[in-house]
Amino acid sequence: MRVGVLSRGMDELDWLQKLDFRCMEWIRFDESPAAAPQGDWKPFVEQFAAEAQSRGVRVSAIGASYKNPLDPRQTASARAIFQRAIEVAAFMGIKTVAGFAGAVIELEMNERGGNPVYKPFENYFPQLLAFWEPLARQAAERNVRIAFENCPQGPWHLPVMHYNTLSQPAMWERLFDATSCQNIGLEWDPSHLMCQFIEPVATVHKFGARIFHVHAKDAYINRPLLEAYGLCHPGVVEHRMPGFGQANWAEIVHALLRAGYDSDLNIEGWHDPVFCNHAAGPKLEDAGLIIAKNTLERYTANTEKN
Repeated sequence: MRVGVLSRGMDELDWLQKLDFRCMEWIRFDESPAAAPQGDWKPFVEQFAAEAQSRGVRVSAIGASYKNPLDPRQTASARAIFQRAIEVAAFMGIKTVAGFAGAVIELEMNERGGNPVYKPFENYFPQLLAFWEPLARQAAERNVRIAFENCPQGPWHLPVMHYNTLSQPAMWERLFDATSCQNIGLEWDPSHLMCQFIEPVATVHKFGARIFHVHAKDAYINRPLLEAYGLCHPGVVEHRMPGFGQANWAEIVHALLRAGYDSDLNIEGWHDPVFCNHAAGPKLEDAGLIIAKNTLERYTANTEKN
């Protein structure tokens, strides 16, 4: 198990090497020269693979797209992007393609309040499976897995008025009960669970076999602020770099290894309110990433199988 970082790809390989990261998740794939509808993608991918290998950097997963593929306006392009990402992953020997599962957004009026509300996402599992299962079967033919990130994408870091069906463990249960595709799983991020007051380690014990990739991000719950103002208040929960939040990384790594996890921990930066590149102040993103890397490597040293 290596410790890496989310990266936009080839243009950031020198930066990864400078910070001594040995793996990455290739994010923003949908904006890259390899993505559909681009034509001849292989020369770019061959160059990227060679450049990464020369620096000792492993590409753990491809983050294909983090939008809403179940929105009819996005469905066709999302399908093409994920199909291409599966092709590229197989070509590069990458096990996992990741993104958001999306959601069908339909509204109904609350007659008492006169306000629109979402219809329950569980009503639309047939549509979710109709989109993802054919892609999962295509991926399985190439020994590639599909992993869904559990970010709510809603206000206050909660699944409120959001567009990701699979932000909550109850919905993971429904998905895994409903599909026979064993290569459908999770891009697991403990911070999103913590912000919903869910114990992350317990979800590893329960769903560990379905965790295909990990976003290493921490969270902090300000209990005095919570008790004074409630969970829908700015600052009650916030994302942080690993080492500055309340996640138990020793237990997380222990549980992942016990479950047979076979990928890496890739740090998702950008969100920490202190260790970020402030618009009018210090540039602390790299410092935070290094501290996060050192924190995680206390528990992952010598765990790599190959």
